[in-house]
Amino acid sequence: MTAPSRSPKSGYLEGQLLIAMPYMSDKRFARSVIYMCAHSAQGAMGLIVNQRAPHISFSELLGQLSIEGDGLAGREADLMDVDVHVGGPVETGRGFVLHSSDYFAADSTLAIDEDVSLTATVDILRAIARGKGPSRAMLALGYAGWRPGQLEDEIQSNGWLHCTSDLDLLFDRNLDQKYERALSKLGIDPSHLVCEAGHA
Repeated sequence: MTAPSRSPKSGYLEGQLLIAMPYMSDKRFARSVIYMCAHSAQGAMGLIVNQRAPHISFSELLGQLSIEGDGLAGREADLMDVDVHVGGPVETGRGFVLHSSDYFAADSTLAIDEDVSLTATVDILRAIARGKGPSRAMLALGYAGWRPGQLEDEIQSNGWLHCTSDLDLLFDRNLDQKYERALSKLGIDPSHLVCEAGHA
């Protein structure tokens, strides 16, 4: 089996999914699927999209930020559709909203590709609470980061696979199936992956 190719445009993985190999030794990333928000010669940053944050809901988080009175009344059911994720082990007190590109704030939204954007300011949370946010969104606390060259080394050592992303997989609320679904995009059955690195 040949390795999945990188983005032909840049050689980097922005907008793609990073998939942990089954024998990932770092428990923080076990069976993780990471959406790559940035990847360049300066390093890489992504958000884990299949780990739900324990003990906090989106509505509770808005309450902690004193957004509950900002048009929130009567919209609690809608807000249940926004999950709070563990985005990674870096800056776990900071929130990042990964969302569809139908929401854009000129000073704070980063367009990752034509379908997905990232916003890390409280304004998008207020917009969601008012029903004026993106049609699809997830909130991640913290992020996964790599220094220059680190991710490339980990991929070379068979720590990660990568594949193209799609909105249905990215924003699917059934987190338990995301790992298998991501692997299936590569035509891989997890039970067939070997636990030792090999090199052609």
